[in-house]
Amino acid sequence: MELKISSRSRDVAVVTVSGEIDLYTAPRLRSGLIGALDDGARRLVVDMSRTEFCDSTGISVLLSAMKRSRGKGGDVELVAPKAAVRKVLEVTGLDEVFTIHRDLDALPVAAGTGNAP
Repeated sequence: MELKISSRSRDVAVVTVSGEIDLYTAPRLRSGLIGALDDGARRLVVDMSRTEFCDSTGISVLLSAMKRSRGKGGDVELVAPKAAVRKVLEVTGLDEVFTIHRDLDALPVAAGTGNAP
């Protein structure tokens, strides 16, 4: 799994994940998300447009990052999850927990949280 982290502003980190998130790759995702929070981001935007698969381990990493982010007054938002990932989110009810954006252009640019139009 490729993991790219870039920053849009001081409080927002955009994490792009490609490939599969599973038991073997989830620790890399965890490190990237926690690292972004430790570097000062409060709001994590996870671009999942190139993520083909996400198992329960990956979901657990996302939820853990959300808890940590919310503790700092931020949130975790997902961008463009593919059908297989969206199905996991829907089955678990997490599509109602995470803010999900259709693409990066739909993101509010202000640091903080919010839903896409």
